[in-house]
Amino acid sequence: MLGIGEFARRGRISVRMLRHYDAMGLLAPAHVDEWTGRRGYEVSQLARLNRLVVLKELGFTLQQVKTILDEVDPVELHGMLRLRRMELEAQIDADVARLAEVEARLRAVDEASDSHDLDVTVRTVEPLRVAVRSGVATSYDPASISPVVQPLFDEIIAALDAAHLRPVGPALVRYERGPQDRVCVDVCFPVEADLGPRDGFAVVDLPPIDHAAIALHHGPPEGVMATIQSLASWIDRSPYRSSGGNREVYLDCAGARDTWVLEIQEPLLPGTARSRR
Repeated sequence: MLGIGEFARRGRISVRMLRHYDAMGLLAPAHVDEWTGRRGYEVSQLARLNRLVVLKELGFTLQQVKTILDEVDPVELHGMLRLRRMELEAQIDADVARLAEVEARLRAVDEASDSHDLDVTVRTVEPLRVAVRSGVATSYDPASISPVVQPLFDEIIAALDAAHLRPVGPALVRYERGPQDRVCVDVCFPVEADLGPRDGFAVVDLPPIDHAAIALHHGPPEGVMATIQSLASWIDRSPYRSSGGNREVYLDCAGARDTWVLEIQEPLLPGTARSRR
């Protein structure tokens, strides 16, 4: 038999919370001395305490916890906990994506005044044979794009490995506006292979871009919005106009994400817009 202080120590919880759980009918002591009122707990009660704390940390109210502990068998309880954990993980992923979007918007605000300093060149992009796997995002919103791009990367890398096909250049992601304002996303790796469909990807030739505005983005891909908007500002001041979806070439992704280097390629139509300067 453990005293309330020792039980609290072993259960990593405060004596005050143990008294509260007793008052709520959640975890009563195994024995209460009728003369001194001292509470005593069995070591086996630690298992109930652990289940109680887990349920509480997963967001259940104490009344819900009481019902679950009293009426749900251990197998069903484990299923409920796994489901609740999946719900929380999905919420965390959504919150992380939302935070990344907020940070990207803030970075775009901070860098708006520096758009004139963006180093932009205009050059031809040569045709390129690539292995491609495609997906569709609901919008250009980073919260919509990111959940599409990362699985495509994982899937095409696995498919290339299974096909014993080694990329011969840096990966690139291509974006094109699709029907109903959706976004067609292509994750590509340059390869030396025959054209045609394969298991998990297709080998295609990307057409050349006669005139492309080229700018480098330094940092994680989640923050590329600031660079893309600065590039749009540059194009708006130039005698060009954009003529299609951009490409992001992952030039250097060997280190930490904040050291990554991406090349942004924006197709242009020359001489079709009045120069602003």
